[in-house]
Amino acid sequence: MTEPLLSDNSADVIVVGAGPAGSTTAYHLAKAGLDVLLLEKTEFPREKVCGDGLTPRAVKQLVAMGIDISEEAGWLRNKGLRIVGGGVRLQLDWPDLASFPDYGLVRKRDDFDEQLARQAQKAGARLYERCNVGAPIIDERTGRITGVHAKLGEEKREVAFHAPLVVAADGNSTRLSLAMGLHRREDRPMGVAVRTYFESPRHDDDYLESWLELWDRRGPEDRLLPGYGWIFGMGDGTCNVGLGVLNTSDSFKELDWREVLKAWCASMPEDWGYTPEHMTGPIRGAALPMAFNRQPHYTKGLLLVGDAGGLVNPFNGEGIAYAMESGQIAADVIVQAHARSTPSGRELALQRYPRVLKDTYGGYYALGRAFVKLIGNPKVMKIATQRGLTHPLLMKFTLKMLANLTDPTGGDAMDRIINGLSKVAPKA
Repeated sequence: MTEPLLSDNSADVIVVGAGPAGSTTAYHLAKAGLDVLLLEKTEFPREKVCGDGLTPRAVKQLVAMGIDISEEAGWLRNKGLRIVGGGVRLQLDWPDLASFPDYGLVRKRDDFDEQLARQAQKAGARLYERCNVGAPIIDERTGRITGVHAKLGEEKREVAFHAPLVVAADGNSTRLSLAMGLHRREDRPMGVAVRTYFESPRHDDDYLESWLELWDRRGPEDRLLPGYGWIFGMGDGTCNVGLGVLNTSDSFKELDWREVLKAWCASMPEDWGYTPEHMTGPIRGAALPMAFNRQPHYTKGLLLVGDAGGLVNPFNGEGIAYAMESGQIAADVIVQAHARSTPSGRELALQRYPRVLKDTYGGYYALGRAFVKLIGNPKVMKIATQRGLTHPLLMKFTLKMLANLTDPTGGDAMDRIINGLSKVAPKA
């Protein structure tokens, strides 16, 4: 990695964090001809807690970035989602849509994130790894962010980077947003994901697998937990096995979710290999910030993308697709603002960003918040899994709803119902 010279410390835009949100933002900005600094605190390859399964929404974004998603390039395709619960196993193909491909992908996050960051680099973004961003640089006269302080390299050399716009893509903890006074909304759902890897004969599965009933069987009585388990074959001899749990239940804080994962794995058939001797890595956990849990998404020169803005889908815990989509939306807004000739014109264009996000996701996320409250009730969850799974047409509708896979125009009746519900729901 080349350290920046003093003359290199200014850019049109600074993007903090080279995860999917930051790298996608930087890629689209650089492709449009803007000078972009992409600052990543760690060094690639690096691990992130994730299910590693990508829905067709995320695949569409990879295609838009020109990523080689062939099997020869190490991507494993999947045909859809297998849902297990209520004594039923239901296999659902991804829907045939004009707007999205009909397949998903699987790839480990350490490799996945690096591919996106390198693609942003190829487009012209200036990537600095091992660049730990600290406090924002604030214009005392206007209160606007005009850059960031950072520590660079192994020796942690102090550097200041300057730009009229900064994008916070620094994840759920988003120190940059906090430093700008943007705190998490407590009225929005929060989830946690824990996962590990096992050597398993099920590694080459054509379907992502989701278990809707997550039982804690370690006490005197079995308890149904508000969340789901997943099994994603990685195609490399291993499976990613994990669980996502919502904070809507009384058990959220009291349970050790790593122990719950171990107990859940122990209940699986032994020949699947989800036993301690086949585990290839530690159990790791991460927070899932959902449903716009940090707002506003633009203020005083700072735009929030991905997990920093709480863009995880509350229906299914998916974050990568929305991280990448918000990055593309933010880049489009910034490019248009950059072309304005006056500060007031640029500010007017930038104020569009939160409005576009709310128009795009606000109603759908409001439905998701209602869904999260419902499944937080174990009785509702039990009825839903036992009765809903026996109706394939209903489950096809549910898959479209949970994965947010509809055609916005010209779709079928299911698409029109889901789109209609999203439009009338409040966009807070």
